[in-house]
Amino acid sequence: MADAVSFSFSDTIAGYVVRFDSGTRLLRLKTSDGREFDVSLAGDPSAELVRNLDEPYIDASGHIDEMLSPGRFLFVQGIHYPEHGGRFDAKRLVFLGRGAEDYRFEEGSWWIKQIESLADFYKRAQFGDGPVDFTEYRTEIRLGGDKTASHVQETDTISRLVYGMASAYLLTGKDEYLEVAERGTEYLRKHMRVVDGEEDVVFWYHGISVDGDSERKLFTSEFSDDYDAIPMYEQIYALAGPVQTYRVTGDVRIKNDADATIRLFDKFFFDPEQGGYYSHIDPILFSADHESLGENAERKNWNSVGDHAPAYLINLYLATGEQKYADFLEYTFDTIADKFPDYKNSPFVQERFMRDWSHDKAHSWQQDRAVVGHNLKIAWNLMRMNSLKAKPAYEELARKIGEIMPAVGSDVQRGGWYDVVERVKQGDQETYRFAWHDRKAWWQQEQAILAYLILNGTVGGEANLREARQAQAFYNTFFLDHDEGAVYFNVLAGGTPYLLGTERLKGSHSMSMYHSAELCYLAAVYNNLLINGREMDFHFQPDPTGLPDRILRVSPDLLPAGAVRIASVEIDEKPYTDFDAEALTVRLPDVQSRVRVKVRLRPTAKK
Repeated sequence: MADAVSFSFSDTIAGYVVRFDSGTRLLRLKTSDGREFDVSLAGDPSAELVRNLDEPYIDASGHIDEMLSPGRFLFVQGIHYPEHGGRFDAKRLVFLGRGAEDYRFEEGSWWIKQIESLADFYKRAQFGDGPVDFTEYRTEIRLGGDKTASHVQETDTISRLVYGMASAYLLTGKDEYLEVAERGTEYLRKHMRVVDGEEDVVFWYHGISVDGDSERKLFTSEFSDDYDAIPMYEQIYALAGPVQTYRVTGDVRIKNDADATIRLFDKFFFDPEQGGYYSHIDPILFSADHESLGENAERKNWNSVGDHAPAYLINLYLATGEQKYADFLEYTFDTIADKFPDYKNSPFVQERFMRDWSHDKAHSWQQDRAVVGHNLKIAWNLMRMNSLKAKPAYEELARKIGEIMPAVGSDVQRGGWYDVVERVKQGDQETYRFAWHDRKAWWQQEQAILAYLILNGTVGGEANLREARQAQAFYNTFFLDHDEGAVYFNVLAGGTPYLLGTERLKGSHSMSMYHSAELCYLAAVYNNLLINGREMDFHFQPDPTGLPDRILRVSPDLLPAGAVRIASVEIDEKPYTDFDAEALTVRLPDVQSRVRVKVRLRPTAKK
């Protein structure tokens, strides 16, 4: 085996300083799983502080010796040489803060500034300096924000952009972001929405192909996994942006669309006999068992069962407080807790099922493989639901995932989280094999960050805080594109951006502004309100006449009861006192036009 590594290669070590000898220039690092490495700094490596989008390079090369204090976490990129049993020469050091215990991404404004940068990038990429005209929207956006020749407008990617812009408004109160969100919502309603009066449902086209002044509706999915069918996840994500916009504006038309789409789910995707929701229906009969669906017939999966919660359902409940949405959420998480664990066979949950909930281990690309981020997404959302209605099964499963996943889904050498791995080891394999590659996707880092932040913010634990910090460190060090803007789709294992094929795009069928903005929004909420005890401002612009009893609900997420309270409210920039601090509600004035509401939330106690 020694011959197998008798060559030099570039690599990254993420670790904690054990000691540093300034005389010999030798640094000893300990990885998150306890292995120690000697790193030579004799070659005068560069050093820098991690920086946010739109921040300039912050050089720390002249401060290396004083910053390498024991216990500090940092990234070292360098070259491994096979001589003398192995030698690692550092070429670049990235510090996460000025002090040994400082992590810049825990600054109160870090994630708010980042979502502003994201919103500015996507607004500029889609609309330039002109008016917000969604006829100019493109699904595909190049690395630097330029548009491709393709003019297919996918419903879900517009919705994801709308989600990001609405979230940016919630955190900043900048009208330009709300304008994009509202115009995008209107565009979706006008061009992609289908109202079926006979069935009393709404469904959404996959998208439209635009050619000059004409447009051709794309009824069924054009994506290879779902071709010529109506996949549940596309209908789910059509609601993501409008519902987040509804939280800001209270536009009752959005709520009506959401309710009608939920009726679609219950009439045509729901399995009343075995429970759960099917992943696809055919476009003619709206049947889940039609032979034209092929391997997607009578199938259920994570997207069809669980994605309701993060995409729209939690936000719909936050905006309304209606019991029917709480009941739907409870049903969703009861199903996940009951059907998805498979710990007798694998440390990863099962994600695909036949109608009777037997495991589908031969489906398309997934086979018997795990998407690492889906495991983390389940843990994150279970803890959100546990704040709404606590159940032992929710917390136990979330904790179990949090404890198991670092050893099997994360990169304990370099930091970050992997993509798709085999769920079961074969023969004498000691590690779970990658399905195709060891690259790391931006959205899976999001799931890790939010899972461990909310675990730490609700049940505590140094291990959860350490995992949250390590995940945030990797994401902010390697995924932010400081040259062109926004974030990279994928990076190589060591953190170098992977810029080939569709993975070099900033907009595609798989990427818009959704996951990066969701991360900013909720990382700000969890870091500030649950963990670090900082106040936060949130912005709304509702029409009081559209809200029952003129009640605006301002809870930023499903948080533990009593964790935060309203500290102050301003309406149209003037102090306002008609609010319930504990219930997180504001009774709006009896006026006939929209009002600007700024709410300051205060944590009740620092953890």
